[in-house]
Amino acid sequence: MIYMRFPGGKGKALTLSYDDGVGADLRLMKIMKKHGIKGTFNINSGLFAPEGTVFEDGKEQGRLTEELIRKNYDDPDFEVAVHGLYHIHLNHASSEEAITDIAEDRKNLEALFNRPVRGMAYAFGGYSEKVVSLLKSMGIAYSRTVVTTQRFDLPKEPLTLHPTCHHNNPRLAELCGNFLSGVPRYEAQMFYLWGHSYEFDDDNNWNVIEDFCEKMGGHDDIWYATNIEIIDYINAYKSLIRSFDGKIIQNPTATDIYITENRSGKNYVIKAGETIHLD
Repeated sequence: MIYMRFPGGKGKALTLSYDDGVGADLRLMKIMKKHGIKGTFNINSGLFAPEGTVFEDGKEQGRLTEELIRKNYDDPDFEVAVHGLYHIHLNHASSEEAITDIAEDRKNLEALFNRPVRGMAYAFGGYSEKVVSLLKSMGIAYSRTVVTTQRFDLPKEPLTLHPTCHHNNPRLAELCGNFLSGVPRYEAQMFYLWGHSYEFDDDNNWNVIEDFCEKMGGHDDIWYATNIEIIDYINAYKSLIRSFDGKIIQNPTATDIYITENRSGKNYVIKAGETIHLD
């Protein structure tokens, strides 16, 4: 059997996800960049603050203006994702309301950043089979829930992407230690942290995310990526084509894919468009 490895042959990935597009995101971004950590920010484009609103740098002053969103989030280390035009609870919405809230937010963000926006986080964490079905028809590649797993599993269903934990989880330090010390033998692992940056102001605990990023950043065996980068890589891995005996593997994608073979423990890279033969 073969198992997926992340770019560079790494067995672990780390990503963050923060909601709402508020002033405290700017401070969070500085902390993340200092430690080489990437992540995703989920935006409600119908709730931008009026232009001209003055914000004290690093302080949560409510939602940012459209111009501040464009200026600060247009960065290769950050993904911008859908969070609903008006942050409505999709379980309480009709199909028409849900489609409008998601589609209009996506269209606005794509126009603002001039690139496709395919990720999402559920407002209030609300989702259902009906909502998931709608997202599949709308080209959304993944959507994050607020269901804590306290595990490092890769997503089985990207449209119900469950995070490892919220940053206020009492086991955060323990989970970080387990993740850093672990050496994946079979399945690759992912640590997924989520929250709202304004909570650090509300709870007066910026030290939590500062300590987390300092501890988790800078490790050679971890791939630091946005949500969509991880999802796209997993999908590329799933596109590999294998011969009947499993020894010939073709990569039809435009992405180099890394794998490990369980019996020998040998690692391989299958370059974009390449076919390899396992030893």
